[in-house]
Amino acid sequence: METYLQMKNRHREELEAFPMMFAFSNKQFAEGMKKLGLETTDTKLICSVGGGGFIRKSDGDALGVMFAKFRAEENEARKNDDYLYQMFSYELSNHEYCYTWDLTDTLRSLGLTLEEVRANAQMNNALCRAIDEARQEVA
Repeated sequence: METYLQMKNRHREELEAFPMMFAFSNKQFAEGMKKLGLETTDTKLICSVGGGGFIRKSDGDALGVMFAKFRAEENEARKNDDYLYQMFSYELSNHEYCYTWDLTDTLRSLGLTLEEVRANAQMNNALCRAIDEARQEVA
């Protein structure tokens, strides 16, 4: 089974390989359209994905399928105790829990609420284990 970080990196690589462009200036827009194999005037052939990102309209379904696959893989992996522990441990560190002692950013990054975690014994145990380890590292 992939570790949390391995899956996160694989998903990032797959997303970066998807035909998408980001543009915040006319120059970047022209370069991005070329990258997508389009002329600058082919604006009817693209759609925004937010945050300055654009894809070809014809790739919209493929993007949805990719994100659905990511969610399904994450949901399946979250059934595993080690994966859950790695997930919480990584994100606690990534969101500087040992400095803030605040779980808000960690849980938000995972699309979870504290209530959801507490209601799931497996998830709650993994989070508590990761918090205990983080506190031991500081002590």
